Amino acid sequence: MPAIQVNTGKGCHLDAQMVHDAAHRLDLSNDSLLFIENVGNLVCPASFDLGERHKVAVLSVTEGEDKPLKYPHMFAASSLMIINKIDLLPYLDFDIEQCIAYARQVNPGIQVIALSASSGEGMDLWLEWLEAQRCA
Repeated sequence: MPAIQVNTGKGCHLDAQMVHDAAHRLDLSNDSLLFIENVGNLVCPASFDLGERHKVAVLSVTEGEDKPLKYPHMFAASSLMIINKIDLLPYLDFDIEQCIAYARQVNPGIQVIALSASSGEGMDLWLEWLEAQRCA
């Protein structure tokens, strides 16, 4: 898949103009799916509308289940939370149910998928969610 790196300079987040300019450099059709990875902390990206249909928060189990409470704006703004790296759960003190409860405390409507890219567990649910959003 084609990818474009957008340099934010000294900023901590992307803005809509940066995404607009980058999107024009891609060959996008009406049924294309565009992923915008806004890396960095979980504070700045939640505050800026990039023209996206959905925000997806990816939370690694190595980060701790308290992140939805520590960064409520990101999880309140997200349609979906992916709890990633679940294959590491046997080696960590991470309570998935507590994490989901914290996320729903700040966003009662947030959907949740537990996923492991290594084992593939949950990948079918992620792909189904993407397809449902694309067809919506």
